Amino acid sequence: MRRLTFAANWKMHLGPNEARGYLQTFRARYNRRDDREVWFFPPAVSVEAAAQAVRERTDLLVGVQDVYWEPKGAFTGAVSAPLALQAGARSALVGHSERRHVFGETDEDTRRKVSAALAAGLVPVLCVGETLAERDAGHTVAVVVRQLVAALSSLHAIAISRLGIAYEPVWAIGSGRAATPRDAAAVHREIRGWLGERGSATPRVLYGASVNLKNVAELLAEHELDGVLVGGASLDPEGWAQLVQTETT
Repeated sequence: MRRLTFAANWKMHLGPNEARGYLQTFRARYNRRDDREVWFFPPAVSVEAAAQAVRERTDLLVGVQDVYWEPKGAFTGAVSAPLALQAGARSALVGHSERRHVFGETDEDTRRKVSAALAAGLVPVLCVGETLAERDAGHTVAVVVRQLVAALSSLHAIAISRLGIAYEPVWAIGSGRAATPRDAAAVHREIRGWLGERGSATPRVLYGASVNLKNVAELLAEHELDGVLVGGASLDPEGWAQLVQTETT
């Protein structure tokens, strides 16, 4: 059975009280399904509240939006993977396009963060994707492979099989534009091919960029996509409950 992942990235929205209210509403409108999991990535201050709100539901998982690579120390403002785990996180986004392009995170930073998340027992979700200039120059695959190599080439195949990948074309995020399902599937095949060459049992590969109720069914009709990573369209609990119950073929 094809098992889908619907991941909600709340970015810098929804504090602890709002997170509790959101999840109460969401749970009242979402009936558990065996063919999918729903993941929530709240801001760090809301991770514990969200984790407590879904603690008895194995199909609802909470992650953190970013981790630092050191396990502890004098790093004011940073959140380590072990601290995120203590708060109830089970996963961590790594290398999200906003971390790369707003905060200047490098490929080497993503490598350290993936390793730190794995060492702490979190499931890293490595985000990769190209800018509009890179896409127009025909460098999409080269950019994605470069990001995969930088973050994962030092890991054993078993470790790679424990993580997830999210392909998020930077030019489509928040722009209202999305890669066509066919385009997204083509990049997902390249990602799977690279992983397969390293002997890894292919982890889940999600698509994330301007996903919404209008295009999610068409995207998920492409079986190369194991699910979606969603930003703005995940902030309304009723709309998100409707989106994650999308029927697929």
